[in-house]
This record gives sequence, C-alpha cells and structure tokens, in this order.
Amino acid sequence: MSWWGKFIGGAVGFTMGGPLGLLIGGVIGHKLVDKAMQGSDNELTQAAFFSATFSIMGHIAKADGHVSQDEIAMAKQIMDHMKLDAQQKKAAIELFNKGKQADFDLDGVLVQFKQVAHRRTTLLQMFLEIQLHAALADGKIDVSEQRIINKIAQQLGFSSRHIEQLIALVQSNLGLAGGRRYHYANQDPHKSQADLLKEAYEMLGINRSATDAEVKKAYRRLMNQHHPDKLVSKGLPEEMIQMATEKTQQIKAAYDLLKETRKQ
Repeated sequence: MSWWGKFIGGAVGFTMGGPLGLLIGGVIGHKLVDKAMQGSDNELTQAAFFSATFSIMGHIAKADGHVSQDEIAMAKQIMDHMKLDAQQKKAAIELFNKGKQADFDLDGVLVQFKQVAHRRTTLLQMFLEIQLHAALADGKIDVSEQRIINKIAQQLGFSSRHIEQLIALVQSNLGLAGGRRYHYANQDPHKSQADLLKEAYEMLGINRSATDAEVKKAYRRLMNQHHPDKLVSKGLPEEMIQMATEKTQQIKAAYDLLKETRKQ
C-alpha cells in the first residue's frame, strides 16, 4: 500500500484535515499526518477510503446497540482479504472501534470522503458495497442499519432504487462466492436450479423477461463498474483489489449461468 508506507515511513506525509484527518491521525499519529502534503491525489484518496471504510463499518455494526460476532468476523474477513499486515490490521481495528463511539461524525466523514473521492461513482459504489457486506454479515439488515445505509447512500449521491439493487447484488455475491462457478458460499449444495437462476438475475439487476441483449448489457455495465485496475486507478486501496477481482468473477459466474440456461 503506497500511501501506507509513506505515512508510516514519514518520508512523505499528508495534510488531511477534517474528520478523516482526525480519524487517521489518531490511529497512525498526528506527527505524520501533519507533514506537508507531497503524496499524489490517488494516495490521498486511498488513505481516505481506508479510514472511511473501517470507521463507518464500525458505526453500522453498532447501529442496533450491539456488535455481533458475525459483524466482527466479517470485518476481520475483509481485513484478511486485504492481506493487511499486523500494523495495518491494528489501524483498521482502531478505526472500526472509533466508528462505534457515540460521538462519531458520520455526516462529516461522508462529506469529506465524497470530496476527496471527487465523486467517482464507481469508487463510491464499491465503498457502499463493502459496507453492505458488513451489514449483511448476520444475514439481514435491521431497521437501524437500514437507516444509516440510506443516509450513506443519500450523502454519496445514490437513489433509493440504486441502493435496493446494490443490496440484491451483495446478497447474491454472498451466495455466488466460492471456488467453482456454481458453488455457493452459503454451503448449500442442494439449491435448486431455479434458486441459482433467481440469484443470478438478482446479481445482474435484471428480471427474467430481459432480452439476451439486456442481459449482456447489464453484465458489461457491472464488469466495468468493478474492474479492479480501473478502481485502483480511481483511488481504491491496492489491498482491496482482491475483493474487486472476486466480485468480477462472481458477476461472470452469474452471466455464464444465464447464458447457458438461455441457450437451452
């Protein structure tokens, strides 16, 4: 992680005021954060993405007043997916815990994150998808979590319809993740073909009445939105590239299933 090395090494620092600056400064050390900014715009975006991701994840987890073991496990799973070293993982956990505090400035963090991300829609959508993965760790989104997610979506410029589609996409992701094309992460090998098809359509955000051309269009749109190299170039921390790669594999699995079924 280039921005992380520059933070920790102290050779290059960043000036990031506001709530994100307070968050990452409190975790990594104000001396480093307060240095004159020499890092690239992309590195600053990566730092903002990292700090916003884990702090807001903690805020959502505490939304119902209790952080479940499933939510903690999901946060750790995301950290493991990113292959964070011990120091990075410690920072992520501290950010998660800061997000759980009653005085966490959600509005301020969201406003600043959107500014730093320069309203890059695909990057903001990936951020929101990660939050939905965490919220769905226990298999459902309760009322308090939904309220916060709706607020995040609104602040980042997503419509209620868009958030519904993203929830369906993430729910399908949690089902389609796995090794083989049609092996589902929920460990249920007895799913019917109808269930598999239903989840595949939900993942692509279309219904059964869609034409073949519409299916292909939806597939290409999602692949473009989740292309790992494009996301990293827009400011996705490099450690999250594996998550983006797996998401494209899951989208392709859904598309291949629909394509084969429609041929038959």
